[in-house]
Amino acid sequence: MEANEQGRSARKRQAIMEAATRVFMEKGYSGTSMDDIAKLAAVSKQTVYKHFSDKEKLFAEIVLATTDRIEGVIDLVADIPSDADALDENLTRLARQFLTTLTQAQVLQLRRLVIANADVFPELGATWYEQGFERVLVTLAATFQRLAEDGLLRIDEPLLAANHFSGLLLWIPVNKAMFHGGPQHTQAELDRYATAGVRAFLAAYR
Repeated sequence: MEANEQGRSARKRQAIMEAATRVFMEKGYSGTSMDDIAKLAAVSKQTVYKHFSDKEKLFAEIVLATTDRIEGVIDLVADIPSDADALDENLTRLARQFLTTLTQAQVLQLRRLVIANADVFPELGATWYEQGFERVLVTLAATFQRLAEDGLLRIDEPLLAANHFSGLLLWIPVNKAMFHGGPQHTQAELDRYATAGVRAFLAAYR
């Protein structure tokens, strides 16, 4: 009986999280009410408050939960082999995955939502960045350092090189999405950004 109750509670919590994510992204933080979330989750408002004491805590929970999605990118970044003959191919494969993951519609919506509320919740924004994108940069820097030690790259400041690599890939599609709203790219365009970004990076760091 207790296990069934725990299962129902877990399902309700998940429904609340999914509803909150959708409503926050559609209406923004200030435009969202706990009533909106309860209605979409098909639970009572009391149930929402039972799981989350207030809107701020629920917002923080749904924002930080998304950092788990970055694990696949981190694994991919860490696993680049030290193969001089396949360096272009391996970095281009990474670049394509990088772009595909970080330009998904929901990721871009969340980025916009976090930025819009950075003045209100600066610690949340900083934590989201540190647990997500910054972890990718640190892992990428360590990988570039390893490739440099193996003679494949010429790098003095690995973290700066990691920022250069990601900037070459993300500057165009992410900025277009931030100013225009929603993804503004096709897969073919992302592939072109990946190829061109890797070419420019290797011209500087090979």
